[in-house]
Amino acid sequence: MWLNTADNYFAKKDYQNALIHYQLVLNDTIALNELILPYETQISNRSLSKKATEKAGKSVTLEEYTNHQIALCYQYTFDYKRAEEQLAKTYTSPGYPEDAFLYGNALKNNRNYSKAIDIYEGFIRSYTGGDSLIALAKIALQGCVYALDENQVKTEVTVQLATDSVFNEGTSSFAVSYFGGEDRVMFTSARPHGVILKPEQQSEFLCDVYWTEKDDNGNWKSATNFGRPMNSAQHDAASAVNNNNTIFYTRWSDANRKEQSIFLARMMNFMFFEAYKLDERVNQPGYVSMHPFISMDGKTLFFSSNRPGGQGGMDLWKIALDTLGNIVGNAENLGASVNSPADEITPFFHEATSTLFFSSNGYNSIGGYDVFKSNYDGQQLAYTAPVNLGTPVNSSNDDTYMIWDTKLKKGFLSSDREPCEFGHCYNIYEVENSAIVITLEGYTFVKGTETILPNATITIKDVKGVKDQYVVNSNQDGYYTVRITIGEEIFMKAQKDGYFADAAVINTELITESTTLRQDFYLEQIPQKEIKIDGIEYDFDSDKLRPVSMEILDKLYQFLELNENLIVEINSHTDYKGSDKYNMNLSVKRAQSCVNYLIGKGIDSKRLVAKGYGETLPTHYVTPEKTPILDQNGNELILTEKFILTLSKEEQDRANQLNRRTAFKVVGENFNLESK
Repeated sequence: MWLNTADNYFAKKDYQNALIHYQLVLNDTIALNELILPYETQISNRSLSKKATEKAGKSVTLEEYTNHQIALCYQYTFDYKRAEEQLAKTYTSPGYPEDAFLYGNALKNNRNYSKAIDIYEGFIRSYTGGDSLIALAKIALQGCVYALDENQVKTEVTVQLATDSVFNEGTSSFAVSYFGGEDRVMFTSARPHGVILKPEQQSEFLCDVYWTEKDDNGNWKSATNFGRPMNSAQHDAASAVNNNNTIFYTRWSDANRKEQSIFLARMMNFMFFEAYKLDERVNQPGYVSMHPFISMDGKTLFFSSNRPGGQGGMDLWKIALDTLGNIVGNAENLGASVNSPADEITPFFHEATSTLFFSSNGYNSIGGYDVFKSNYDGQQLAYTAPVNLGTPVNSSNDDTYMIWDTKLKKGFLSSDREPCEFGHCYNIYEVENSAIVITLEGYTFVKGTETILPNATITIKDVKGVKDQYVVNSNQDGYYTVRITIGEEIFMKAQKDGYFADAAVINTELITESTTLRQDFYLEQIPQKEIKIDGIEYDFDSDKLRPVSMEILDKLYQFLELNENLIVEINSHTDYKGSDKYNMNLSVKRAQSCVNYLIGKGIDSKRLVAKGYGETLPTHYVTPEKTPILDQNGNELILTEKFILTLSKEEQDRANQLNRRTAFKVVGENFNLESK
């Protein structure tokens, strides 16, 4: 009788009552007075281990089975200390080889990382029950190694318990989200005087959504319950609001914890209309959907769900919203770059840095759920590999619902890291980041060599035009360093007399912690001779530029814009065919056509000199690969008419084409637009 009752409770995920009845199976004189605590986070991958512990097909004793189930109950109610003690008895049982994996998890949750590594490694070597748990064990092993790495500790971050009288009253508090600004927030709490419909209900064990805001002195006011009909006699939690006072939140009941769904409630002057459950595009029947978050523009709903089509367990999803908060189209999985074979939950997208913060018990988690971040690349339309935020943000227990202000200076976190009166409960923590320092450094080199180029001038310009441009200089060793700030895009240009400029663009919008960036510059020495502009073509017997020539001159325009101090001569040359006078006139007109085009693009006419040379300056003879061809004395051959006539007909045509060229050369470096 006790066993069937316990199994029924276990199947309904009522692990506290299941635990009581499993213990009664072992000793029916045991009677425990345990409370069911509200705890919204769900680990769907538990199903991997539960499938392996069903009685059907197992040759185990009743005692073995019951002890195994008790261990699971402790694990699933987050009583990691008792779970470790119980699993130490069961993990060597041949009937339950999966318990070794769970034992490693419990050791990890209790910060016993070295022993957990040994257990995981033994499990990976010996387990024959399938690849799913092996994959999870490898992920958990990585987390233990990461936890032991001293470099993962973020000394610039502080985490402290939020004000008890506001945020952490009652048995459980979690899921802070901004509500119309950074000085007003919503959060979930199970505390006295919440919404109940029946006298026997205890609101201190029932989640409701509350809100608070700062007073004139910057202190948080007493929290206010949103009341009915948003809050109900069920659990209402993890809320997020769009720009039109539409609130999305999770609702579930203790009677059926398998059904957790996202609801929508519309608000006017802090009064709510009746909430309703979103349709199957978000809440797919038979699966869990929870943890809604709304993008700053109100156009995207992020949420977590174990619905089909994901990477395994709870995954992060998104779906479009219209201006009224109605869902549009179908949900889209964020993909394997974010979602692991384990569980990903509690998304928060930081708009200023295009960074997704979320919690996962996969990747290199140091225990339970850890907070990770992943940058979104708008050009590639993809997320970068998740990065663990390290300690003290993360602990050996569950750390979730990370949110930040716009400047990444302050935020909130939910965690069960500290023991509480009821054995396990979530609390809200305030997180503060010291000022993010971005150091940009590098060297200036001579292009094509590793030679240091000292005393170069580096101009830094704010692409958005908010800040004034400024200048730094590389020193005698070619080294420079400068401090820049987050959330900006800067254009950098390195210059020095006698060299062409080099440029780079640095974007700090995706940076979320102090870091040092490296940007080197390679400046090419300005040659004394002309530089051929390959591909310039004209109509026959004409100075009219062909479209392909304009495309090439556009690149020259960009070069002149970068090197805005240069004065250049655009020169044109012909072959020997035709009279000297005709060739000279045609070359002058063609050079002027190039100059006119560049002036039309915006280059100051005082920076351009048109020069025609006709056939008077034949060029050097080169191979099709542009390698110089030398005479018997090692001198470069010149394509004079006399020499060309000694070549084959086909090679004469190529030689004449080499002479028919347009080129430029630098004739001055002191042009300054401001001095005109």
